[in-house]
Amino acid sequence: MGLCGASVLAEAHAISQRFGSKIALSHVSLQVSAGEIHALLGPNGAGKTTLLRILSGLLTPTRGDVRVMGLPVATGGRAVRRLIGLVPGGDRTFYLRLSGLENLIFFGRLCDMTTGQARARGQALLAQVGLDDAASLRVGLYSHGMQKQLAIARALLADPPVLLVDEATHDLDPEASRRVRALVSDAARRGAAVIWATQRIDEIRGFAQTVTLLHRGAVRFSGTVPQLLAQAMPDRYVVRIGNGRDGDHPSEAALQEVVVGMATVARAGGRETGDYILTMQDGAVLGDVLASLTAARFQVLSCREERSGLEEAFLQLTGDA
Repeated sequence: MGLCGASVLAEAHAISQRFGSKIALSHVSLQVSAGEIHALLGPNGAGKTTLLRILSGLLTPTRGDVRVMGLPVATGGRAVRRLIGLVPGGDRTFYLRLSGLENLIFFGRLCDMTTGQARARGQALLAQVGLDDAASLRVGLYSHGMQKQLAIARALLADPPVLLVDEATHDLDPEASRRVRALVSDAARRGAAVIWATQRIDEIRGFAQTVTLLHRGAVRFSGTVPQLLAQAMPDRYVVRIGNGRDGDHPSEAALQEVVVGMATVARAGGRETGDYILTMQDGAVLGDVLASLTAARFQVLSCREERSGLEEAFLQLTGDA
């Protein structure tokens, strides 16, 4: 599902992949347009990394067709692969005895940059991903998170029109994660098509425009982030209830008596928190439950979904709720 009115830069049609008797992907299709960040969601083993390897040309699918800017990846060779920036999911993709900057110069030279161009571009990117202080440090001494940041820099070296990113923020602290997402967003604003594979569901809110959700190798959902949110039907809420006249929070039994037939009540955390889990019964309306509690003179201080809407949709669509 590409953005309307924008040119499609990366597309996969009916991709299937088998490893012996195991089906890793089954009839997976997607389109990503210029300027679009397309999230690839799914639990472990869903097929996200396999699909990215196929899109990058590292793996030939059992069936199906992959194209970048209209060119077939399977037969396009090096010319097509230069159009793709890949952030792989694992380590061991760098020369560990070379420094971070020396690695970027090496890969820049493979992209037909001069040594001077590769050095200048590498230094700029190292600063942008927060590794300027580690530019001369051997990559073998980098942490896993630092190697992830270096992988982002390498993928952006040639400013490719297509970016494939596999779990880029895994093991990164919040500030480093924010910096990486900002770099990827900037690339999209310059016209790149981005496929961002992740299990960190809430990070796609306000970041990605479209989503493909994989589960056991098959597409369970394809659409926009708001459309994914619309799939969620929350039935569990965390309600905070204030102290009563005796200074203590009400018992579960007292609350249950008020909402009987509409919801069940369970305490969340210790007695001192005043938080309770409301599990709605079929057909019950949250507003009616809260109104009943208020009418019974309980102080309802706050109410929120136990899980985020995106997490709720994810769990429902993958059958793991």
